[in-house]
Amino acid sequence: MTTPAPRGRGTRGLTRDEVLDAALDLAEERGLSAVGVRAVASRLGVTPMALYRYVGDKDGLLDGLVERLMREMPEDDPDLPWQDRMRAFAAGVRQVARRHPALFPLLFTRPTVGPEARRPRDAVQDMLRAAGVPEEVVPPLQRLLDTVGMGLAASEAGGRFTAAPEEIDRVHALAEEIFLDAIERYAAR
Repeated sequence: MTTPAPRGRGTRGLTRDEVLDAALDLAEERGLSAVGVRAVASRLGVTPMALYRYVGDKDGLLDGLVERLMREMPEDDPDLPWQDRMRAFAAGVRQVARRHPALFPLLFTRPTVGPEARRPRDAVQDMLRAAGVPEEVVPPLQRLLDTVGMGLAASEAGGRFTAAPEEIDRVHALAEEIFLDAIERYAAR
């Protein structure tokens, strides 16, 4: 394996995005367990200390990867009916999981508290409000929807489902139908 030439004085400095790009590439090539400060630094041709100002330690590196995943989460279109918004959002989450099967499980193990994490959470909560769900139920219902939806997406992307693609699509459609019906019934109370 060839190591990139080290960056010396007078060369362009790194950016946080470059560090996270390298970590993302490493995870997709060799799995999440291969991601560490030393491995990312080696890939970038710098010393591990050079990364600390951008990500801190391994936890900061993993949190940065979570930010990346959250940044790819779908945008919401509040002009659509809430049901269509939910369907589009679920499909977008599924696409993110398919693009990053090695990273997607991080969403279950790392905190998602930054601005990028709030955007999709707030979008789902807005959809629930648009459906007429009582405010005190909106946050726990959003967490439930996130867990089930992301769990299905992660299972599919990680190869846990061994059925034909059409059968996996039917599982997702069933989950969607159950949740949309339940939200409508709950909101009508």
